[in-house]
Amino acid sequence: MRLLLIEDDDRIAGPLTEGLGRYGFTVDHVRTGAAGLARTDGSPDLVLLDLGLPDMDGLDVCRSLRARSAVPIIMITARGEEADRVVGLELGADDYLAKPFGVRELVARIRAVTRRTTGALPFPPPAHPRTPEAPGPQTLGALRINRRTRQVHVGGREIPLTPREFDLLAHLAEDPGTVCSRQQIMDTVWDPHFFGPTKTLDAHVAALRRKLGDPAWITTARGVGFRLTVPGDDASPGAAG
Repeated sequence: MRLLLIEDDDRIAGPLTEGLGRYGFTVDHVRTGAAGLARTDGSPDLVLLDLGLPDMDGLDVCRSLRARSAVPIIMITARGEEADRVVGLELGADDYLAKPFGVRELVARIRAVTRRTTGALPFPPPAHPRTPEAPGPQTLGALRINRRTRQVHVGGREIPLTPREFDLLAHLAEDPGTVCSRQQIMDTVWDPHFFGPTKTLDAHVAALRRKLGDPAWITTARGVGFRLTVPGDDASPGAAG
């Protein structure tokens, strides 16, 4: 399946092209709206369109594309406001994905749009390797993490976490007391091809600290990353129990 990526930021376009290539897509990349409009004469199967282009607004590109072609369009942009999404969809976009996002989510959107517009998947989803069996519950002071049931308790009280919050906590708990770099966390908990500001990590850390009831559970190594510690316990050993 051939995709046309209209994106002026090479820091996004390069890894995105590589990531999509691993899923079997062929990606043609252009940096301007004008080049994108010219390239659509080559009949791509789907267009990935950024809105913040250097020569023209991506919404105008979308309008022009839709006037001349029924090619599916997925907008990928930092503009996440409802008004922007509504305008984009009303102009003819088939889907709208706001940054930050990961390649796996984008691939799922591409498959969904293709299924809606053609009635079939572009190709079968890749097989996923069997997930190894999760270890038994881990106890760190008053904190208990059960990876099998994805439950967390502090002092015997269950703490409701979102799936991403649980994955973040479980990752930090794999080696308590050790600093995990921001990039390592983003690659493991989010996606090796994650596009968007890493401030989403800070938001999840803040939410975890609040839910755990003591910000000392997760300490910051300034300029590096985060570590999980037991409040009042310098050693912070990880014991299975």
